[in-house]
Amino acid sequence: MTVMINEPAPEIQVAHWVQGDPVTLAELKGRVVLVEVIQVNCPGCFLFGLPEVIRLHDIFHEQGLVVLALATAFEDYDKNTLENLEALVDRGTVFGEVKKALERDCELVDGKFRWHIPFAVGMDAVVPDDEPVDEGKILDHAKRQYPDIKQRRPEEQDYILKMVEQYLKRKTMKAETFELYDLKGTPSSILIDRDGILRDVSFGETDALEPMIRQYLAD
Repeated sequence: MTVMINEPAPEIQVAHWVQGDPVTLAELKGRVVLVEVIQVNCPGCFLFGLPEVIRLHDIFHEQGLVVLALATAFEDYDKNTLENLEALVDRGTVFGEVKKALERDCELVDGKFRWHIPFAVGMDAVVPDDEPVDEGKILDHAKRQYPDIKQRRPEEQDYILKMVEQYLKRKTMKAETFELYDLKGTPSSILIDRDGILRDVSFGETDALEPMIRQYLAD
C-alpha cells in the first residue's frame, strides 16, 4: 500500500501503548491529528522533534489538536526497544547516541530528558522481516529513497544500489507504520485533518508544520 497526500490516512499500527489510552485514527475523526514518529536512539528526535511537538501540543491542544508519539525501529534494534521506550516515558531515561547528544548540548536535567511528554505514546508494530533481498526489492527501495535514481550517473546508481543492498541485508525487522507511510527516517511528522485525510508527511525539522496545523484547525 502506498499512502497518498489528500487521501484517507491508513491506520497506524501500534503494538503497545506505553502512555495514554489505546486510540485509533478512526476514533479521532473530528480532531486534527499529529503523529510524531521517533526512535529512542535518535538524537534529532530529542533535540528537535519531541520539543517541537510538545510546544505545538501546548499551543493547540485546547483548539482540537491531538498529538501522538509513535516510537519505531528501522535500525539499532538493540536500543530502539519497547523496554527503553518505557524507561523514557516512566523515568525520562535516555540511551546511546541520544544521551551523548543531550549531554553535549546540556539538555539533561539530573541526567534525564528535561521535557515531560504530555500525550499518548505508543510503540510501532516491529516484526521480523524475512523477505528475500533480491534485485527487485533493492531497486524498489532505492526508488523510494532516491526518486531520481534513473537520472543519475551510472556510477552513482551503482553506489546507491550497493548501499541499499547492504542496508536491506542488515535489516532484520520491519516497522509496520514506518513502512506503511514510507517514511524516510526520524523524526517524521504525519498530519491528518478532521476528516481523517492525510495532509502532510515530513522528515526532520520543518517550519511549515505550525501554519498547516493552524489552517486545518480553522477548517
